[in-house]
Amino acid sequence: MKKRQKKQPKQTNMTASAPQKMEAFTFGEPSPVLDRRDILDYVECINNGKWYEPPVNFSGLAKSLRAAVHHSSPIYVKRNILTSTFIPHPLLSRQDFSRLVLDYLVFANGYLEKRMSVTGQLFKLETSPAKYTRRGVEDGVYWYVSSFTNPHQFAPGSVFHLLEPDINQELYGMPEYLSALNSAWLNESATLFRRKYYQNGAHAGYIMYVTDAAQSSTDVEALRSAMRDSKGLGNFKNLFFYAPNGKPDGIKIVPLSEVATKDDFFNIKKVSAADLLDAHRVPFQLMGGKPENIGSMGDIEKVARVFVRNELTPLQERFKEINDWLGMEVIRFKDYNIDTD
Repeated sequence: MKKRQKKQPKQTNMTASAPQKMEAFTFGEPSPVLDRRDILDYVECINNGKWYEPPVNFSGLAKSLRAAVHHSSPIYVKRNILTSTFIPHPLLSRQDFSRLVLDYLVFANGYLEKRMSVTGQLFKLETSPAKYTRRGVEDGVYWYVSSFTNPHQFAPGSVFHLLEPDINQELYGMPEYLSALNSAWLNESATLFRRKYYQNGAHAGYIMYVTDAAQSSTDVEALRSAMRDSKGLGNFKNLFFYAPNGKPDGIKIVPLSEVATKDDFFNIKKVSAADLLDAHRVPFQLMGGKPENIGSMGDIEKVARVFVRNELTPLQERFKEINDWLGMEVIRFKDYNIDTD
């Protein structure tokens, strides 16, 4: 008898599909910046061989001017009142003086250049933008550096530098409002966050929880792509998703909690605005605003007079230093008068 040959079972290679990877993201740990502030005390005005670099980024100060309403508005209030009391001179127009005041209030540095005629006579004083003007290494020399490829050197002794004294160095002025910049940036961040919140439909988003095993990796990737493409304006679009043999609870939408009660938007705006007004020392009555829990605006005329006496009169005296440099009276001011007659 022949022995029956047992059939060897065929080995089938089972290829397991690649498991789906869970996708998640987390917010990074809070990054404190205040503990790094002390390092600025060691930063000096860097000497590049021709001029000194300022101790702070002037481009950052220029961008921060429009970060918050209560940061830019007090500066413009001071600029407008000072310009209105300035008496124009043949050597210095009202517009050039307005530019000089704005530079000084924003950057704590103001520069006036002597423009000489071919006969060597002074015929005009022109403002050099403080954002791009640098103090030279040589005494009395200044540079206009709008780009490092083509710097312009002013004639020695032709530029007057008006600065707000700093306790750490004597080459450049430092703005008085530096301590309030964090409040300005916080105010801006809160506003931008709330704008994105409203553009997203006044909700913080949702979690789509897919548990249906009928979905393949291709289907999941198609759903993921459709959700990514729906960002931005017009994100509320209808989404069609076909899942054969799917279960009723295979796809769940878990909305996130409302952010309106979490971000404390209104308190952030109030506190940061108060910090900025305190830093600029401009009364809220002159800003066109009215804080809460205050029944009366008070006597605005008295407030304006006290403000001009305590804040703007000292600034006028600072600008009169230009007269000492020129040897003639070019900077003159008339009395502040709030009457419209």
